[in-house]
Amino acid sequence: MGGSGDAAILPMEEDIQKPQIDQAVSDSHEVRTGAELLCSLLMQAGVDTIFGYPGGAVLPIYDALYSVPIRHILTRHEQGAIHAAQGFSRVTGRPGIVLATSGPGATNLVTGIADAFMDSTPLVIFTGQVTAESIGRDAFQEADIIGITMPVTKHNFQVRDIKDLPQIVADAFHLATTGRPGPVLIDLPKNITSGPASDHVLPESHIRGYKLPGAPKKEEVDALIAAINQAKKPLLYIGGGIISSGASELVRQFASRSQIPVVSTLLGLGAFPVRDPLFAGMLGMHGTYAANRAVTECDVLIALGVRFDDRVTGKLQRFSPHSIKIHVDIDAAEIGKNVAVHIPIVADVGLTLKEMLLRDVHLDTRGWHEQILLWNEEWPLQYHASDEDLKPQQVVELIAKHTHENAIVTTEVGQHQMWAALFYPFSRPRQFVTSGGLGTMGFGFPAALGAQVAKPDATVVCIAGDASFQMNIQELQTVVENGLPVKIAIINNRYLGMVRQWQQFFYESRYAESKIGSPDFVKVAQAYGALGLRATTFAQAEAALTEAFAYQGPVIIDFVVKEEENVFPMVPPGKGTDEMTLEWEE
Repeated sequence: MGGSGDAAILPMEEDIQKPQIDQAVSDSHEVRTGAELLCSLLMQAGVDTIFGYPGGAVLPIYDALYSVPIRHILTRHEQGAIHAAQGFSRVTGRPGIVLATSGPGATNLVTGIADAFMDSTPLVIFTGQVTAESIGRDAFQEADIIGITMPVTKHNFQVRDIKDLPQIVADAFHLATTGRPGPVLIDLPKNITSGPASDHVLPESHIRGYKLPGAPKKEEVDALIAAINQAKKPLLYIGGGIISSGASELVRQFASRSQIPVVSTLLGLGAFPVRDPLFAGMLGMHGTYAANRAVTECDVLIALGVRFDDRVTGKLQRFSPHSIKIHVDIDAAEIGKNVAVHIPIVADVGLTLKEMLLRDVHLDTRGWHEQILLWNEEWPLQYHASDEDLKPQQVVELIAKHTHENAIVTTEVGQHQMWAALFYPFSRPRQFVTSGGLGTMGFGFPAALGAQVAKPDATVVCIAGDASFQMNIQELQTVVENGLPVKIAIINNRYLGMVRQWQQFFYESRYAESKIGSPDFVKVAQAYGALGLRATTFAQAEAALTEAFAYQGPVIIDFVVKEEENVFPMVPPGKGTDEMTLEWEE
């Protein structure tokens, strides 16, 4: 079964990660200071929202922001600001903008910068700095943020001459949003922002040596299609690069024409509809049985916009051992880094899929489909429901039901993150926002805040753990203050859940420092001015969700769940993806 070369090809989704820069000066008042010039340049770049926290080194910028039509969201911690900017970026494809002061303000951003770098999230970050003449003298609130962030930014700049600022801003936006997206930092000494400046139109970006991969070569696509046409058991392995490139519709179309089954990484969820019959599930450490077996048994693996992360591959020697491996990615550094591939293609994955759709694919995958369906029927995702205990999986399924499977879902990191990935049926790109590569606890709640700012009419749900939520709990003030109707579902098992699970399996149930205490989340919600609810049974969970989604403001629901519920399937460390531990084996 295959497609024909002359069939209609759907256009790529809007290339939202490469915004067009408005060259018209967008502010009407005369620029007098470097800070006012910066605001003018930001408006020309299309910036309408900044997440930040003021301090001495950025007071000139905040003074300039006072008079311009850019919305500033004041978070209660710089880490909250950068995770909120990540959420904003992840649901829009536009770069998130962050502003923080020097020293501790800047260093508080580092975790979020590293998270964005690992997960290819476009950010433009502005940090204040002591005056240029004070740099290197251990001045008050001085930190070498350029040196600190060099390993975790796509690039960083320090402005030493106000004349360089327009070009640096233009280059920063270009770098953050093109190729493999990522964070770019601009460090601004206070004498630059408080000193004199004049009007300037945002220039075109000109970065020596920065060349972007485009379409693949003809011979590369020929080799790719030839390998597919000889396959008996082909498999599409898709990741976050599909979403970044706006290629979700193209991969759906190619899978439908060729009838090749699909598996996804954690960050690729939503790029292909979970309920599509061709979808075999998420693969990897907590992937579905069918997805991991399909990866092990396939004979051609077509990897699109992925990086062969260790949580996907498990033991490398056992990863997809029988397959011809094709890897398409825009970042040449990822090709062959973790897994040797037979057909490497450094190119834009969307442009590659367009070329693939122009070629004839001749396959009969009926037997392969039947095998994958059999695996799904034999070992489906399941859990043991109980009348006595509320199960986390039940909570996620109820959230999906009450949101009609249409919510933007963010998560913290841990067991609840995996349950959300496995039991919420995502159907579109940019619907699921989570921390993948860095695995940052404290990410999900401020990311939900940023997503709600970006999409005020959307239903935004943060599925959190009781431990993770407390890491940025102070952002409750931000959501209340800004009237953001974020719904926070706390999966409260009174443990660092994933830590406890590992301790149970690999440390003879010695739960060292994984049992945690929590405040009364209902009272915390009330103290901040939000609605607080609690559920300990299935019936109470139904009622709480009904009330929460009828309420116009922010809501915390404390779901008190079974303490020692585990996430399954699970690939133990050092094992292959075909060596899964399944709950019902116990």
